[in-house]
Amino acid sequence: MSATNSEGDSKNEAASSSEAEQPQIKGIRMPTMEEIRAQEVWDNCAVRSVVSGVMGGGLGLFMGLFLGALDNPIMQDQMTGRQQFVYTAKQMGQRSWGSAKAFAVMGFVFSAVECVVEKARAKHDTTNTVVAGCVTGGTMSARGGPKAACAGCAGFAAFSVLIEKFFERHT
Repeated sequence: MSATNSEGDSKNEAASSSEAEQPQIKGIRMPTMEEIRAQEVWDNCAVRSVVSGVMGGGLGLFMGLFLGALDNPIMQDQMTGRQQFVYTAKQMGQRSWGSAKAFAVMGFVFSAVECVVEKARAKHDTTNTVVAGCVTGGTMSARGGPKAACAGCAGFAAFSVLIEKFFERHT
């Protein structure tokens, strides 16, 4: 009897281990109406661009505050503590405002161009990123002349592709 029980136990163990190896299949959850509406709002290029511009401005603000705090006055040895504090506060304000404007424009232009190109091509791939990076880089460096705009275009496009590959957004 014990031989048959051990054979039955090994069969039960084999059956339970094969059941454990099979992956569990989960059902697909359909999105709610609120989720569909939110996705439709986010698919609007104007909304996406404005949100990206605001977020870029916020990032630039904090970067400017941080980098402005690192500036040391040239005449630091001759300044009192209060004068150094006032100088640093002014530098932080100037840096943060300038960085906020630059990052806001950068975020706005990049997301607007990428969204428009994506909708025009009806594809979601790296080409959209290259075009958006080129237009953004050219726009940001256009004041320096055509050579600077071309260099900005190439540099920002290459940087955008590297970021895309790093995060692997497009497969």
